[in-house]
Amino acid sequence: MTATAPVRASIRKLDRPGDLGWVVMAHGELYDAEFGWDSEFEALVARIVADFATHHDPAREAAWIAEVDGRRVGCVFCVAAEEGAARLRILLVDPAERGRGVGRRLVDTCVVFARAVGYRRLTLWTNDVLVAARRLYEAAGFRVVDQDHHHSFGHDLIGQNWVHDL
Repeated sequence: MTATAPVRASIRKLDRPGDLGWVVMAHGELYDAEFGWDSEFEALVARIVADFATHHDPAREAAWIAEVDGRRVGCVFCVAAEEGAARLRILLVDPAERGRGVGRRLVDTCVVFARAVGYRRLTLWTNDVLVAARRLYEAAGFRVVDQDHHHSFGHDLIGQNWVHDL
């Protein structure tokens, strides 16, 4: 995709009514439209969102929404993982806003937060078909540490684990 004019997106904490539901719905709809992923993926996102909503530690975990003109266009979560590490989760950018810096800003927000609260490492899991997201991760300093074939969301995929030493 070629870059278009930068967008004036605002990034805010996920804290408004409807944010949690939007994250689940947007993931389900977008991944179905783009990749044909089934409701198994939407259910995974729903579990991640529900765990965050009910159990997150606000001092060490956060989630953000990107907005353009008051419309939600993206999100990312930073949650605790193994000792000394956080996990970047469920990054999403509306296709109409891709190539305009929204994804980069969301990833950067997550990295800056993880570093500021004392994590030494930020990890993530993705699939190789998510080319645009993988480019963002690589540009932010993440590297692939392993990958494996799996059948999920109605498809044969290659899952990848990435790490960023902070």
